[in-house]
Amino acid sequence: MPVPPARVQRNVFAHRFEIADELSAFLAYDEADGRIQLIHTEVPVDLRSRGYGSELVRAALEYAREVHLRVEPLCPFVGTYLARHPEYASLVDHKRHDPRSSVFEPER
Repeated sequence: MPVPPARVQRNVFAHRFEIADELSAFLAYDEADGRIQLIHTEVPVDLRSRGYGSELVRAALEYAREVHLRVEPLCPFVGTYLARHPEYASLVDHKRHDPRSSVFEPER
């Protein structure tokens, strides 16, 4: 039986997106000057294979889209997610993004 989508919440004080019932699964971020840096995704081993990492990234990208932020994907997991989901490519700040910092490769 498939696992239902996780409920993600944004913890403004801790600067992270969290799985509501599993706070040890999170995506750390920094937000300033119209940009959001997606820094690190953490999902404990016992919580993996439930799609939590992808849910965290999707929520962060949807938040960025909603409030018109440019995205800097510093986390390799976020870069991999972006490479598989081109619908979010327009959010990436290519001028500030160092392609060596993640797997994400911008379209040319």
